[in-house]
Amino acid sequence: MTFKNNAQGGGRVRRGGGGGGMALGAGGGIGGLLLVGLFLLLGGNPEDLNQGAQQDPSQGAQGQQLENCSTGADANANAECRVDFTVKSLDAMWAKLLPAQAGIEYAEPGVTVFTNQTQTGCGGASSATGPFYCPNDQTAYFDVTFFEQIEQLGGSDAPLAQEYIVAHEVGHHIQNLEGTLGLSNYNDPGEDSAAVALETQADCYAGIWAHHAAQGEDALLEPITDDQLATAIETARAVGDDNIQQRSGGDVNPDTWTHGSSEDRQNAFMAGYQSGNMSSCDFLRRGNYRDA
Repeated sequence: MTFKNNAQGGGRVRRGGGGGGMALGAGGGIGGLLLVGLFLLLGGNPEDLNQGAQQDPSQGAQGQQLENCSTGADANANAECRVDFTVKSLDAMWAKLLPAQAGIEYAEPGVTVFTNQTQTGCGGASSATGPFYCPNDQTAYFDVTFFEQIEQLGGSDAPLAQEYIVAHEVGHHIQNLEGTLGLSNYNDPGEDSAAVALETQADCYAGIWAHHAAQGEDALLEPITDDQLATAIETARAVGDDNIQQRSGGDVNPDTWTHGSSEDRQNAFMAGYQSGNMSSCDFLRRGNYRDA
């Protein structure tokens, strides 16, 4: 998806400072579990988790605003600026949709980009962690080099594919506001687990954003083309548990899934994209959404 060249915005995303090497904070409740889950999902060595340390939740993302990210043209040319503008678009959509469909006021998450490593409210994180959301400091973290790495799993590095990843992590923030994120337990995996339900729901929430992103006079983005949509679907499929297990040379074992199959993730994204309603993402079967 392409941002309108003359779109104005930016200023939401901060640059994180350096952290303590490759260690991950495996403690910290659900925040630690999200970190660990993504770390293992993307091929991390479980032994590295033993190097982690607890981190004070107050130590989240601080730092300077991104520079040279003031227009849509900047977002089209630069991955970090693309994160910035995607977040601004997500803020605008969720500020309207969340109260209307879930009866919850939207509070903006923190968003940080970093290079190599950074400190978070869930502990130290590195580029090996992959994108993640830390509920302890209500911040999503991105090392944009991940966007290139996703191609190794059969995904796409195209703009909408990157924006899908950003929207997925903000989807976890929506779950945090809903009070459901803590239901996820990576120590109790499986295709019918709460972890899979919450991960695929975040995919569905990303699809809702894609449905609405180009609508209205103040929309920052141009309409999505079929080719652009295909890149987001490719990436959703690439981060399916079965695809990652196959590409790592192992057997496909649904009993170990924490994020859902490639088909699950594609279908979840498309459910949100086609409807634009949170009720299409009620994978926890709460029944408390109302369509716009």
